[in-house]
Amino acid sequence: MTKKRKEALAKLEKDKLYSVEEAVRLIKEISFEKFDASVDLAVRLGVDPRKADQMVRGTIVLPHGTGKEKKILALCLPEQEQEAKDAGADYVGLDEYIKKIQDGWLDFDVVVATPQVMSKVSKVARILGPRGLMPNPKSGTVSQNLGETIKEIKRGKISFKVDKYGIVHVPVGRVSFPPEHLEDNINELVNYLIKIKPASSKGTYIRSIFLSTTMSPSIPIDPKSIKRSN
Repeated sequence: MTKKRKEALAKLEKDKLYSVEEAVRLIKEISFEKFDASVDLAVRLGVDPRKADQMVRGTIVLPHGTGKEKKILALCLPEQEQEAKDAGADYVGLDEYIKKIQDGWLDFDVVVATPQVMSKVSKVARILGPRGLMPNPKSGTVSQNLGETIKEIKRGKISFKVDKYGIVHVPVGRVSFPPEHLEDNINELVNYLIKIKPASSKGTYIRSIFLSTTMSPSIPIDPKSIKRSN
């Protein structure tokens, strides 16, 4: 264990659940990365992801974004290429990019596509799927309204899905964010998870919440401290 990590751990009180406000201020104190680290939230839910009716997934545009600029590949027909470019897509086309992906090119963070081209996109499903990059209507990355979809992603729209342990991992900003921006993003995300709670989920739904950066210890947050939206 490094000296800095020991110092960070020493600032955490054993068995304490922190309020959102306390956690945000503490994460800034214990973040020792030499870069503007991502601040991530891990929420363990009272669901069984093996059951189809308890799968939690969705998309959300956080109030202050995530602080990460995403490279977007837009796969579409020629008549929609200009719309995609105007909206801010970094790469636009179809056949040439499918060939590049087949050859090993993956220099992008998000792939969006129109329904009309999905039969061609399926050729690279085995490459994109395992990396979480395959366009999907459920994640909002297959859309007829390509321009608006791209703009939303550029504004910070993110997709998430509960993992096999019932945990949702979502970036909620950067260490450099003002504390109130991180607080807003955290509250917005947890409220959205509550909103999409599966009807079949019984017992405690929000089991635990942890805040961390790329290399910092995790800070436990008291779910009761989340500001509920109306």
